[in-house]
Amino acid sequence: MSAAIVWFRRDLRLADNPALVAAARSGLPVIPLYIHSPGDEGDWAAGAASNAWLHRSLRALNRRLLGLGSRLLIRAGSARDVLPTLVRETGAQVVAWNARIEPLLAARDRALADALRRDGIEVHVGNASLLIDPDRMRTGSGAPYRVFTPFWRSLSPRLPDAPPSPVPALPAPSSWPTDVALNDLGLRARPRWDREFWTEWEPGERGALRRIEAICDQVGRYGELRNRPDVEGTSRLSPHLHFGEIGPRQVVWALVRRGLAGAGEAFLRELGWREFSQHLLIHNPDTPERALDRSYEHFPWRIVDPDTLADWQQGRTGIPMVDAGMRQLWRTGWMHNRVRMVVASYLTKNLRYHWLHGARWFWQTLVDADLANNTQGWQWTAGCGADAAPYFRVFNPVSQGERFDPAGHYVRQFLPELARVPDKFVHAPWLLPAAERRLLELDSTPYGAPRIDLAATRAEAIAAWQGMRAARHPD
Repeated sequence: MSAAIVWFRRDLRLADNPALVAAARSGLPVIPLYIHSPGDEGDWAAGAASNAWLHRSLRALNRRLLGLGSRLLIRAGSARDVLPTLVRETGAQVVAWNARIEPLLAARDRALADALRRDGIEVHVGNASLLIDPDRMRTGSGAPYRVFTPFWRSLSPRLPDAPPSPVPALPAPSSWPTDVALNDLGLRARPRWDREFWTEWEPGERGALRRIEAICDQVGRYGELRNRPDVEGTSRLSPHLHFGEIGPRQVVWALVRRGLAGAGEAFLRELGWREFSQHLLIHNPDTPERALDRSYEHFPWRIVDPDTLADWQQGRTGIPMVDAGMRQLWRTGWMHNRVRMVVASYLTKNLRYHWLHGARWFWQTLVDADLANNTQGWQWTAGCGADAAPYFRVFNPVSQGERFDPAGHYVRQFLPELARVPDKFVHAPWLLPAAERRLLELDSTPYGAPRIDLAATRAEAIAAWQGMRAARHPD
């Protein structure tokens, strides 16, 4: 038997899939393959929430393939061993996959491609996850970008405006190699703490396409609504993009073909931020562990108190906007982007805990946990990344709540303790008169008094930053 193997990774779709197209063009029977190889990803193997999504996404992909007379072959183990073994078993002449940009995986893929080519195998590596080839994104001097605005100025005129490639025909092999069952990969959460996720999400290509239709219906108001956690103003495409159930080129085309590219400029800019995060990781592969701004290696982060960290993780800080965000994360596997900045600022500036404590918690609990986006987001808020918020920008969770959740709908959705608190006090319930706090039984909850003084901890954080700068750059 001879075949073409298409290796699925973070490209779990059939449309606009360059690797799938390359395998189909070979004219050989096509074997769609998924290799479960968490050991290849080092310290940043997918977290529990991502794995729960992955299980459902792989199931959805297999159903689509079955509908086309094919199927998804699943194996487990290091790709360095599994892929060459399958090539030998099937006599495959062609192997195709789409690039991953994470440092460990990119290095492994280059070595694997070289080894297969030395054995006479035709290897195709496509780009399914980025708008354009990352090698084309350079400054005038040929250096990588470090600031978003010039990056976007260069990228935006080059956004693809052609229709994505359709699903190709996938002739099946005469017999299928042995594989393992999806249920045996151990991807589903135990215990099933993810049960509520699936009232919010539909993993798979079909769910992604439905999200695109929804965002197209309101893309003209995206810039106005995207910061409001109390309304459905965001696209919620992030997990679908992360798992490649839809590609960014498909998203752009969805707007172009409807004549919405102009109205959707604010939304397209967010796709640009996603691309920028990937660009930063490609050119700064150590940033998942180290601050891009190396001066922060001398910042006086506080020693973590486990109980205080647990209060933040579980939404028990006594600050409504922070707690609502952390409980939304636990219940749904996702958090509104404005609230992500608020909870990250609280951790890194008010508590002054190292940003990695937050990045690692998000990595375990977000269904859209992406190494580039997660790293860039945390370093941006902490003030130590590219295009970072200045350190003196400390998000006040009370004023942020009053501005972006003015009637308290968002915090009440996740904090039933505050259901009867008047709108005026819902983001600072400790300001209620003592008699009203007792009547509402708030003093027996974290909301009777804040655990920390927001103003004082803000001042301490700024003083710590100023001290670091003075020590590094004395007059």
